[in-house]
Amino acid sequence: MRAYTTAHLAFDLPEGHPFPLYKYGGVAEALKGLLPILPAPEVPREALFMAHDPVYLERLFGEGLSRQEVLRLGLPFSPGLLRRALHAAGGTVAAAEDALTLGLGLNLAGGTHHAFPDRAEGYSLFNDVAVAVAWLRARGFVGRVLVVDLDAHQGNGTAVFFQNDPSVFTLSLHGERNYPLKKEQSDLDVGLPDGTEDTLYLRALEEALERAQAFRPALVFYNAGVDVLRGDRFGRLALSLEGVRQRDRAVFRWVRRLGAPLVVVMGGGYNRDPRLTVAAHAETYRLALSSLA
Repeated sequence: MRAYTTAHLAFDLPEGHPFPLYKYGGVAEALKGLLPILPAPEVPREALFMAHDPVYLERLFGEGLSRQEVLRLGLPFSPGLLRRALHAAGGTVAAAEDALTLGLGLNLAGGTHHAFPDRAEGYSLFNDVAVAVAWLRARGFVGRVLVVDLDAHQGNGTAVFFQNDPSVFTLSLHGERNYPLKKEQSDLDVGLPDGTEDTLYLRALEEALERAQAFRPALVFYNAGVDVLRGDRFGRLALSLEGVRQRDRAVFRWVRRLGAPLVVVMGGGYNRDPRLTVAAHAETYRLALSSLA
């Protein structure tokens, strides 16, 4: 078993910018000694073109993003940002290949679920899960895929990618009044009120997983965002650290009963206490290993 990281890659941010670049190195350090942690490989360009609109990609690799597109992305565009996004997506592709051979794949990055086929949005240049699914399909994988997205924000880009694909089921459990203001249609959307705490959240998750089970997936992607924690800058939910542990345990128990391979991607986490963000993310991967490896 191994995990992939983008901790070796950085890009320039304006002073005070809320993007939590610190957490990628922090999580890799917290898991050191538990399993091999490898630099995430760069995603094959052909995989990007299988998923994303070629006009968007050619512009991205050419002149880059316009000022309006940068505002929608929420990050200053730079060669460093593009390079890191290529490796974050590559980590998810590699983790998906691991899942099919080992039963579990781990990317200590990824979960960029706001990227649409033809545009960047919400810190997301590429939709790494959509790219990984396209890559696996091109290499002969024909099974059904379930995306369990438990980031605090709806996986709007992922929903659009798979809206007309009956072989992929998208489940998003998120803050109803949170970003994005305009929600897209997943196969199963569960919108929660601001301030949702552990008990209500875990009950909603149990019901959602029960509904998704009828899809009988052959592969599961889990976006394990920890922006559901109380104190997150952008999450608007109020789970405790123990509540996030129970969330992850519930998903891993459910996947184990299902008997499907699992890919875990990091998703969001912007807590006002950086140590809490790192601790919560690291615990997700520890629980995945102890439950499924």
